[in-house]
Amino acid sequence: MLAEKKARSLLGMSRGNWVLGADTMVVLDPFVLGKPENEEEARAMLLRLSGTEHEVVTGFCLLDPAGQRAHSEAVVTRVKMKALNEEEIRGYVASGEPFGKAGSYAIQGLGSFMVERISGSYTNVVGLPLCALVKALLAAGALRRFPIAVGD
Repeated sequence: MLAEKKARSLLGMSRGNWVLGADTMVVLDPFVLGKPENEEEARAMLLRLSGTEHEVVTGFCLLDPAGQRAHSEAVVTRVKMKALNEEEIRGYVASGEPFGKAGSYAIQGLGSFMVERISGSYTNVVGLPLCALVKALLAAGALRRFPIAVGD
């Protein structure tokens, strides 16, 4: 729903092109962890995730050039976080990396030191499940083939 709302908000600027909206959240039942607004929120989220397994859910919605929903999907990846000590959390928050990241961490950056294992799509945890997206683009007709040849 959030991904479709984002896509529709861009429809007026799309000039007849395909539009993609996506939204990622971290879920540690019953909590949904978005992006931290300050250091204290980032610290609290990391403390909550420490030593747990949680889900990263990315919803994406593809609108065709006429503005019709061509595809909508949610991809779920399970992430096991190591137990973090106070010094690790303090240092990571001080790096600035947690800001702008759902759940206050970036698996593709410095935050990778916290992740013991994942089950599912790595790119989903980064923020966009590329395998699922390419499949959807091909199925919807937004791409004829992938990878795209030079000159296409």
